[in-house]
Amino acid sequence: MLTNFFLSRGFSFFASGWTQFAAAFGLSFLIMLLFGRPFIAAMHAWQKKGQPISENVPESHLQKAGTPTMGGILVVLAILISSVLFMPTDSRAAWIALAALVMFAAIGFIDDYKKVSSQSKKAANGLSPLTRLVTEGVCVVILAYMINSIMPPYIPEYSLALGAGIILPLGLLYYVFAYFVICGSANATNITDGLDGMLAKLYMPVLVVLVVALYGATRIGFMDTVMFLPTASGLYAVLGAAFGAVLGFLWYNARPAAIFMGDVGSLALGGFMGTVAMLLKSEIIMGIAAGMMVIILMSSFIQTMCFKITRRITGTGRRVFLRAPLHHHFEELGWPETKIVDRFFIMSVLFSGLALVLLKFA
Repeated sequence: MLTNFFLSRGFSFFASGWTQFAAAFGLSFLIMLLFGRPFIAAMHAWQKKGQPISENVPESHLQKAGTPTMGGILVVLAILISSVLFMPTDSRAAWIALAALVMFAAIGFIDDYKKVSSQSKKAANGLSPLTRLVTEGVCVVILAYMINSIMPPYIPEYSLALGAGIILPLGLLYYVFAYFVICGSANATNITDGLDGMLAKLYMPVLVVLVVALYGATRIGFMDTVMFLPTASGLYAVLGAAFGAVLGFLWYNARPAAIFMGDVGSLALGGFMGTVAMLLKSEIIMGIAAGMMVIILMSSFIQTMCFKITRRITGTGRRVFLRAPLHHHFEELGWPETKIVDRFFIMSVLFSGLALVLLKFA
């Protein structure tokens, strides 16, 4: 909106993706800082008791009782406002990324609302797993169709790119692949949001990788491993807005957290991340960059499957970890919360560094 306005007035520097990135980043971060405290007060007044502490977390989490949740609402609003103001309004890729953000935020909002209103301490006191997975699946089908429709003509329909030179046509399996990428990302970020400041710290290195992938996709010859996708240039403002909002949220979510992200934020950021990766044909690179989140997600899956299988065979369920997901296992071992978050952050930086190396040289 503002980008189009300034360009029509002859301010050509707004045509630069980095200008759009910086402007959206600055505004988004400013929104979080200026409105964060009043928003927290409003959520506290509305929710009264805040987010109920699940029975499936260590006892140390009981001290967090009363902390308001659904801070992701402000994160999503900051991203939407900053993106719309500074992205080229004719960018279909940017609108698709924002659509993913809103779709998954809506699912997360309903989940959060049910948890807060019921004040139940059961882990599954929000949407049922089946309802959530089916709803997410419908969103993915819509998003995958839109993503495929904007790909350049030299990219086969419903295909997976393994670098710039290897393209695998998937046919209808493209939708299955999209489900794993987008829903997997959404649920990975959702389950990662378990300790103060952790999701923001693990998410930002992945954003850096996506920004570099975007730069490579909009510059011929910069990266031989990335498809040339000039229509993706509208994503600069969107990624800048996301970076500013997540960094601004960390200001209030760092230990001790004044507010939690909630499913409305974690699902939105994950669905957004997976959608952007598909828009850039960088799904595998994104999966490597988000390796720490993937490990956290898999720890929960392994724990659940192991318990169910051993219970069926022996009558007594056995666990691999002291508690899942992985960060709770280390809490049970006696690690301080800040040490877990910082070490997981280091691992996220390493995974993202590996992704950047593969992005440039693989």
